[in-house]
Amino acid sequence: MIKKRAIINVLFALLIFLGGSLLFPAIVAWIYGGPDVWSFVETGIGCIIVGAFGFALTRLQYELRPKEGFVIVTFGWLLFAGIGAIPFVLTEATPSYTDAFFETMSGFTTTGATILTDIEKLPHGVLFWRSFTHWLGGMGIILLSLAILPLLGVGGMQLFKAEVPGPSPDKLSPRIKETAKMLWVVYFLLTFIETMLLWWAGMSFFDAVCHAFGTLATGGFSTKNASIGHYNNPIIDYIIILFMIFAGTNFALHYRALQGKILYYWKDPEVRVYLGIIAVGTLIVGIAVWFHTEYGLADNFRHSLFQVVSILTTTGYGTSDYELWGVTVHLLLFIFMFIGGCAGSTAGGMKIIRPLVLFKFSRAEVLRLIHPQAVIPVRIGSMVIPHAIIATITGFFLFYMALFVVGTLFMSMLGLDLATSLGSVAATIGNIGPGLGDVGPTDNFSHIPKVGKWVLSFLMLAGRLEVFTVIILFSRSFWRR
Repeated sequence: MIKKRAIINVLFALLIFLGGSLLFPAIVAWIYGGPDVWSFVETGIGCIIVGAFGFALTRLQYELRPKEGFVIVTFGWLLFAGIGAIPFVLTEATPSYTDAFFETMSGFTTTGATILTDIEKLPHGVLFWRSFTHWLGGMGIILLSLAILPLLGVGGMQLFKAEVPGPSPDKLSPRIKETAKMLWVVYFLLTFIETMLLWWAGMSFFDAVCHAFGTLATGGFSTKNASIGHYNNPIIDYIIILFMIFAGTNFALHYRALQGKILYYWKDPEVRVYLGIIAVGTLIVGIAVWFHTEYGLADNFRHSLFQVVSILTTTGYGTSDYELWGVTVHLLLFIFMFIGGCAGSTAGGMKIIRPLVLFKFSRAEVLRLIHPQAVIPVRIGSMVIPHAIIATITGFFLFYMALFVVGTLFMSMLGLDLATSLGSVAATIGNIGPGLGDVGPTDNFSHIPKVGKWVLSFLMLAGRLEVFTVIILFSRSFWRR
């Protein structure tokens, strides 16, 4: 039987953490003299008080099992989006709670889809909170909590498995709490370095912090209406390209690199495929862009590389309108929306390892038809992939595509055209942000009907938590004793 009191206890603990997080944008708002200070202070302190009171009432010794882990992670993200939306309503940054919830879920799931039409008029506290939700959600709210809240140390591996992206979380240390700390040290260090570089390249310090948050989390919320294109600065573009590539790479490899084991990058088969996709994609997009724009060779390469990396890593930043680059680019970037970055990264999508395993499995099946007696294992590098993992990946792929198809049908029923229906669902379930059609890189999601925003919010959550974590809760057998 599911331990409901244990679940409620952890959710109250997470509410305390959320309250503390809301005080950071309050400080930023106070520094810049914004009118949004008290919106964050009141919400943050309210969360801390309610969370502390509820935590004390439900406190007991417990051991979390996988079932509790799935429930806590899913409802934890819903809690953060639901409460985190309140400052948007109090500051009137969004016209309704639905829009505020959509914006906040988009932030925490690092999707970057927005309903805001004039971002630059927002006060600094709200802008910081939008980007900060990216940063918290990028490495994972639960993972951060495991790193800094000892009270969640018991049963922590169940939360880690339910929340961390990728087919198999890479434990760097025997203790889950130490693993969480190691990953967050790497995450913080990369964020700090990118912030300093962007500041040096010409961004204001505030903008540098916000864009570093969005880059390392592969989120995509910008402080400018024109996203990165606002700066029209090649140095800024290349800095962000570099860190988007880092963000789309398994963070365990970054940790190994800090230990001096840099060759681990190239030894990883997934990273080699990842870099290969970027290279080939940039070449194809560059050729298409050559025929549809008047860019010189240098600008062509920069914009093509930026957009390929941005979509593949599911960051969603933009330097130009890729919808003007022709159907070939639309199709290629649409495919990239499903692939995503590497397992163990902050990127969304299916993760490269899954399509890679399915491709190798399909190839092995063809060879078995030719050589029925042959034993043909599925290998990734030197590792043989067990059939159980192949079955899990196949199930994930089918669930993912089923959600995509059902979501697209639902959005088309709301009156959206085909391109917008396809683009909005692919962009949200893959946690990308901009899509195609009327939700392209120069548009937003404000015109989506209210019920459509709730459906897309659900898809963001399902995509961020790797589908199974959310879908499993709809099974009646899950709730049985």
